[in-house]
Order: sequence, then C-alpha cells, then structure tokens
Amino acid sequence: MEDSKELVSNNNFSYKGDIRKELINFEQELKNVDGAYVGDNEVCPLKHSFSDGMYVREIFIPKGMVVVGKIHKHQHPNFLMKGTVDVVTEEGVERLVGPTSMISKAGTKRALRAITDLTWVTVHSNPTNTRDLEKLEKLVIAENYEGYEKFVALKGNWKTKIKGKIIKFLSE
Repeated sequence: MEDSKELVSNNNFSYKGDIRKELINFEQELKNVDGAYVGDNEVCPLKHSFSDGMYVREIFIPKGMVVVGKIHKHQHPNFLMKGTVDVVTEEGVERLVGPTSMISKAGTKRALRAITDLTWVTVHSNPTNTRDLEKLEKLVIAENYEGYEKFVALKGNWKTKIKGKIIKFLSE
C-alpha cells in the first residue's frame, strides 16, 4: 500500500478509495514494522484518571511517531494539550495545533503523525465507575468497524435502552 508509506515518510496524505479500509491496512502495516509498539508502552505512555461517571485517558506521543487509534463507540471530547499533529480520518486530513479541543464523532478512527511532542487527552463516559481497563475498553472501544456497526444497530434496540437506564439508576 504505497499511500500508507507516504504517510510515514512525507506530508502527502492523499488517499484513494475507502478510507476505513486504508486506515485498517495502514494499521496492519505499522504492526509489522520492526520496533513498532502496540498499546500502552514506554515510548507513548498512557495515564488513566477517573472521576464520577468519567474516564480520562492521556497519552504522550513523541515527535515523529506515527499512531493509529482505536474505533470509539461514542462521541467524546478530545483535548490536544500541546503539540502539532497531522491527522487523517474519514473526514479528511487536518493539522492540529495545541492547545485545542474537539468532539470526536462516534465511530472515528485516526492515523496521526506527531510533528512535535504531543499530549492528547480523551474523556469517556464511565457509567459504572469501573477502574478495570479491560471493562472500560469493552464499554468505549469497538474492535473493528463491523463491531461498531453492530453496536450502533443494537443501540436502538429496546433491551439496550432498558440496560442503559438500569446502569444509570445503579450509578446514582
């Protein structure tokens, strides 16, 4: 996939075709690069914080690092606390300069390249106030786009609505 190699090597972010497929393919290519990191690691450490009904995730990303994020099930706030980054999503390509904030749409997946050192913060709903990161991942993250589409379809289901009300009631 030549386009993804360009993403790593220069500022040419032109994609042709299905951007979802390109992001998934690019992520797979990155995982196969010698020295690639997946998940929490010493190069891009994560900090997890908790507040009543909220989970806050902060990541440090060093200059030059290329990262592909996960697919989030819910709309949520993001804060680029410091740094400059080029970001590719289904919405297109943009350069962000921190400090800035944005709301990510549900189902968003990003590929980014850190132009400078970055600190990026996301805030997610945590209706059960769990501190178990595996449980939080299941609440917040879809493993793939198919899983996200299934989640969206079930979200309108009456059982899901009742479950949400029960969780809210138990969380009060």
